Amino acid sequence: MHLAQLNIAHLRAPLDTPELADFVANLEPVNLLSDAAPGFVWRLKESESDPTATVQHEYGDHLVINFSVWESRETLWNFVYKSPHMAVLRRRREWFLRIADPYSVMWWVPEGTIPSLAEGMERLERLRAEGPGPEAFTFKDFYETTTMPRHISSWVPSPQTT
Repeated sequence: MHLAQLNIAHLRAPLDTPELADFVANLEPVNLLSDAAPGFVWRLKESESDPTATVQHEYGDHLVINFSVWESRETLWNFVYKSPHMAVLRRRREWFLRIADPYSVMWWVPEGTIPSLAEGMERLERLRAEGPGPEAFTFKDFYETTTMPRHISSWVPSPQTT
């Protein structure tokens, strides 16, 4: 199984404004970094020829979408938090509005499967409506392919699993 992930962000301003110039300037280096990262499988691209093109969609005007597939939780974690991507991630408040609802979701897909953007958005809505579960989860409330929750802090079995 491979790990699919979708995250969204609401831009503070249109992409072509000076306020977002640094974000746009970081798109190509971060995309190249992800594509070369160990465990990277696939990401949704708007353009093969323009590495700064953001995904066009019908989910709202200033909504940026990142959608990818990875070999494992560890390979995605290493890219997000242990690579130069982290320096860009730390600046997210400069470019994006805070979102009260979950903005990132993960789920398992059979190896070789490329999920659709519609499925990713449905998984995010499921996470928002039902909370984490085997079909839609987060790094914090992670589900292995066996659907056993593994929290980053510690996992305490529920009474029905003891």
